[in-house]
Amino acid sequence: MSYSKIKSYAKINLALNIVGKTSSLHKIESIISFLDLHDEILIRIIKSKHHKIKFVGKFSKKINSNNTVSKLLKILEKKKLLKNLKFEIIIKKNIPIKAGLGGGSMNAASIFKHLIKKKIIRISKKEIYQICSLIGSDVILGMHTNSLILKSNNSIKHFLIKKNIFTLIIKPGFGCSTKKIYSKVKNFKKSIFNQPIKSMFNLDFLKKMGNDLELIALKEYTKLNTLKFFLMKLSSVEFVRMTGSGSAIIAYFKSYKMCKEAEKKVKKQFINYWCKTAKTI
Repeated sequence: MSYSKIKSYAKINLALNIVGKTSSLHKIESIISFLDLHDEILIRIIKSKHHKIKFVGKFSKKINSNNTVSKLLKILEKKKLLKNLKFEIIIKKNIPIKAGLGGGSMNAASIFKHLIKKKIIRISKKEIYQICSLIGSDVILGMHTNSLILKSNNSIKHFLIKKNIFTLIIKPGFGCSTKKIYSKVKNFKKSIFNQPIKSMFNLDFLKKMGNDLELIALKEYTKLNTLKFFLMKLSSVEFVRMTGSGSAIIAYFKSYKMCKEAEKKVKKQFINYWCKTAKTI
């Protein structure tokens, strides 16, 4: 059987607020978009007793056998949704791990979406949410590719945003510990995204927002301060913000040309950091 090809897009938090905490998890709200930066997934049904999952590419080396894709398949099998079908899955990792770009979560979501679209599995919306939550909190976001706003009650509002924002993503040679950063959260904000509107994706609005995890990350990983300060001094930059719990920091621009000019300067200054121009989709 021939492979099906899937694009698994990177996710960015344009803004992120911590608004409270339950007994086990922090409550967040976030303005989210997806980038044209994507992992490439090949998937096909095979005759085998076991699934075959393989990661290739620059950012594949540190992914262990207990990953988001293997978790997804185990859950689907446990719920008897795969009807004894086995899959070969090859994932080319173009999105760096431990960056705040949701690469692993988006891989699981993209495969899950594919299986549903191809009617390989039949499932209710309620079950989709349940399965996504068992894999990771970000996975449900990847079930969509439109821009969205995650409200503090975990509900999602979708928006079709036609105007692209150009981004310069810089990932240092280290990752941030999500667990460590969230453990340092002491203060909560009042929710401001519970009545989401399209204008929240405008640059003028986003400039006034922030990422509540960023200050913690800058204190814990001091090299991020040097990077952010350099990015903020770039000409034509609209704003600079960490995505998720990092370690990637993103500079936002109005045009592709401005972004590419900034990319040259960043690559010259931070030789060992991964740097990539991308745009929202």
